[in-house]
Amino acid sequence: MAEVYDRWHLSRPPKDAEGEPAPQPCEHVAGGKPLYPSAEHGAPKRWQVRWRDHARRQRKENFAKRSQAQTRADTVAADLARGLYVDPAAGKESFRAVAERWRTAAVHREQTADRVRRGLENHIYPVFGDRPIMSIRASEIQAWIKDRSTVLAPSTLAIVYSYMASVFRTAEKDRLIGANPCKDLKAPKNPKTKVVPLEPAAVLALADAVPEWYRAAILLAAGSGARQGEVFGLEVEHVDFLRREMTLRQQVISPDRGDPYIGELKTPESYRTVPLAPAVVEALSAHLARFPARPVELEDRTDPRRVVRRQAWLVFTNERREAIRRAAWSRVWAVAVRNANRALAESGVEVGGRPVQIPAGTTMHDLRHFYASLLIKHRESVKTVQVRLGHRTPSITLDTYTHLWPEAEDTTRDAVQGILAGVPEKCPPAAQN
Repeated sequence: MAEVYDRWHLSRPPKDAEGEPAPQPCEHVAGGKPLYPSAEHGAPKRWQVRWRDHARRQRKENFAKRSQAQTRADTVAADLARGLYVDPAAGKESFRAVAERWRTAAVHREQTADRVRRGLENHIYPVFGDRPIMSIRASEIQAWIKDRSTVLAPSTLAIVYSYMASVFRTAEKDRLIGANPCKDLKAPKNPKTKVVPLEPAAVLALADAVPEWYRAAILLAAGSGARQGEVFGLEVEHVDFLRREMTLRQQVISPDRGDPYIGELKTPESYRTVPLAPAVVEALSAHLARFPARPVELEDRTDPRRVVRRQAWLVFTNERREAIRRAAWSRVWAVAVRNANRALAESGVEVGGRPVQIPAGTTMHDLRHFYASLLIKHRESVKTVQVRLGHRTPSITLDTYTHLWPEAEDTTRDAVQGILAGVPEKCPPAAQN
């Protein structure tokens, strides 16, 4: 319930300090009812709307005209009745405050939480952080998208924009704002680029270009499809040399702030056992013979309810026998790509009449694409490729690699011919003259 009050007048005469009635009434309403001047008589915005919100806290707003106050009172009463009421004071909270509340309450994996924090701090807070959340308009967000598109890749911009949209959705659900300004905005398009697998010569050149204690890591990634963190989180006990397979059950996570630690894998499907080719097993054996595993003390967060520090017998470590950090590995990788390209150019190796080179922007994840392309080339099923890569669903595998499956026209033609070749002819042979 919301009601309109006259701030200038009282229906009863006020009492002075001695309890005596105040001066004579200053006005009369229809019907002759007297009105007495209040302490706020003559103040701006004569008409006041009063109501109690869902938490039973009294709220009030002042208006210059009675008609404006009545309109506001009717709107508040309707919103309260329908459960759509938005507290005007709550909307004055800064975007940063609302976003931080969302970020800290969201159920994110630690690696994801770190990316969310960086996205907010680097790209959103500098523009909208100190603004009242209710003051941010859709046109301003659209302008921000246009500005960020000049410095961020489309895929990165789409992710950062999703953080902003999530904050506004939360604010709308919490009744901090009446409408979500991101609702009718189109998210930045993330153009799909076809995966172009590396040539085998390029993979071997990379293996030769990295420091010798990393060589087997390159061959393992290319021969198993393991992600970077999964390779660096592999422990000796996870490799079965007799069965020629490895079990992936953890990864090394290297946050921007803090020390590396052992964490959970990306998805439940990422926990898998991968068969290894003899060449990969031999590379691992030679690596451990030359660089025997030594215990590395790390925090183990694979069980979030029971975090412990333990000795991890990692197969791959840096030159100081420590867990490999993401930033340090990026520098090693950049040097390896340059050296590998130089070696490829000197060797003159070609495929299809073109010299083999490692494209700009290639990362260790491209070794995972290389592994997938090998499986597809040897006509493994979508389900097999999905399981080997640890994809959540077959649709993810198809969406990424469908163009690599061969369009075997001859194979399909032969398949049909093999079934229908023996069907007898219905028509008699043509008459011979």
